[in-house]
Amino acid sequence: MTLNFLVLFMLIIPSLAGIAYGHTVDSVGEYRVEIGWMNEPVVSGETNAIEFYVSPLLPNLELEDQVFENGVSDLKKTVKIQLIYKDDSITLPLSPDHNIPGKYYAFINPTVSGFYQANILGTIKDTPISLSMHPPKVAERSYIEFPEPSDLTVTQMIDGHTVLIDDVSNLKNSVNNLEKTKSNDFGIVGIGVGIIGIIIAVIALVKSKNN
Repeated sequence: MTLNFLVLFMLIIPSLAGIAYGHTVDSVGEYRVEIGWMNEPVVSGETNAIEFYVSPLLPNLELEDQVFENGVSDLKKTVKIQLIYKDDSITLPLSPDHNIPGKYYAFINPTVSGFYQANILGTIKDTPISLSMHPPKVAERSYIEFPEPSDLTVTQMIDGHTVLIDDVSNLKNSVNNLEKTKSNDFGIVGIGVGIIGIIIAVIALVKSKNN
């Protein structure tokens, strides 16, 4: 019986460690704060959120031994998260989790892969907070796309548009050249053919954009 219990315990411990994987813990005043991505692995181009936890520090425990317990509510209006990527920044409001007091979300769609900095600003009750934390790296979306990265499709579409635009430009030049010819009949026919070609090209361009 004891052996079975030990085996079960060894199986459970790694799974519990995986739940907290990727979250960063720090403290300010008498409070424990934690951030991490809501959906992991986090990839560029997908709506996600910074998860933000606040709870009182438990007595006589080091920071690494602190756990989220008795979460602090009513911080929606007093705390915000400033997310920074290189020279760009955005200030995000908090949305409380209605089922877990002390847990909040700051929703965001990270459009670029890389490392982001999250500045926690405001006050927790009467305690000012100005803390910089670093959630896990945002991965490039193409890493998990199958069978082909969507960027390849975008590139092909752009190339197709470029070819159509070049064709339209060439048709316009042909029409201009025909207008300069001495034969009026030939010029009129040529202009008509050129206009029809331009219309076809524009229709193809519009359809390809819609698709």
